[in-house]
Amino acid sequence: MGQFAGSSSAVFALLAMGVFGAPAPAADAWPSRPVKMIVSFAPGGTTDILGRIVAEKLTESLGQPFIVENRAGAGGIVGAQAVAKAPPDGYTLLATGIGPLVVVPAMNPNAPYDPIRDFTHIALFGGPPAVLAVPRDLPLKDLNAFVAFAKTRPGALKYGSPGVGSHGQLIFEMLKQEAGLSVIHVPYRGSGQVVTDLMGGHIPAASTTLTGVAEQIKASTIRGLAVSSAHRLPDFPDIPTYAEQGYPKLVSNIWFCLVGPARLPENIVKRLNAEVIRAFQQPDVRERLGRDAIDPEPLDAAAFTAFVKSEIKRWTPIIKAANMESE
Repeated sequence: MGQFAGSSSAVFALLAMGVFGAPAPAADAWPSRPVKMIVSFAPGGTTDILGRIVAEKLTESLGQPFIVENRAGAGGIVGAQAVAKAPPDGYTLLATGIGPLVVVPAMNPNAPYDPIRDFTHIALFGGPPAVLAVPRDLPLKDLNAFVAFAKTRPGALKYGSPGVGSHGQLIFEMLKQEAGLSVIHVPYRGSGQVVTDLMGGHIPAASTTLTGVAEQIKASTIRGLAVSSAHRLPDFPDIPTYAEQGYPKLVSNIWFCLVGPARLPENIVKRLNAEVIRAFQQPDVRERLGRDAIDPEPLDAAAFTAFVKSEIKRWTPIIKAANMESE
């Protein structure tokens, strides 16, 4: 009887080890199936382009398809809200940027998500700087000449940007505060019409992403007066920065990024962060981004989270002071 009892105990112990001692096939096995990458804007824009570059590289490096799904609407809220509500398992991610994470919540106190609490901030993609441009026929050669020109016409001068809350508007509104200008904002729907009206002389100035006016500046059909990058750009050596013209606070690039739902497992975050940084270091990607003056900073997830918080702190007062409201 005792021998039988002992044998039973040994068998039970072995069974218990088999049931409870086996490693769980959870986060370490990620990804074991396709990953959905929601892009919070329509196809063709910078968010979509960068998201698709990252999706392609992650598919290659992680061995599972990263499938891009565009969910545009409400300034990026639709896509962001979908990811905020998704399970934190690493199979639903969001390619987004400063608009949905900084600008929209500042303009809309009823935004359906908190940009910090409801997301895991994974990796920074970077983005292009903004440029202040004027028509070729306007006899202004630099930023200080523009500021002097605007001060002689308080409340009468207008500037265009790609839209309410765009990076172009943020930069110009900060310039207005720093220089004490009174200039009226004319929002467009994208940079295309801004450029058309600028070239036609319908607006005397535009503040927009450099990528939107690069070809026209190179062709000398419009003139760039200041760029918001930290240093002059190799492809545009004749455009001085805001900083070197006396406005050191106006150093800022529009930025895009990868985020996931809150409470994403740390090992998945670290792996994604490393793979995104590696992707942006590859020669073919650097060549593609270089054409748009995009030079991503390789931040780890903690540093990127701190960066997002600093951007919220930086731009929210500017947005409030300019009375920006969601369209």
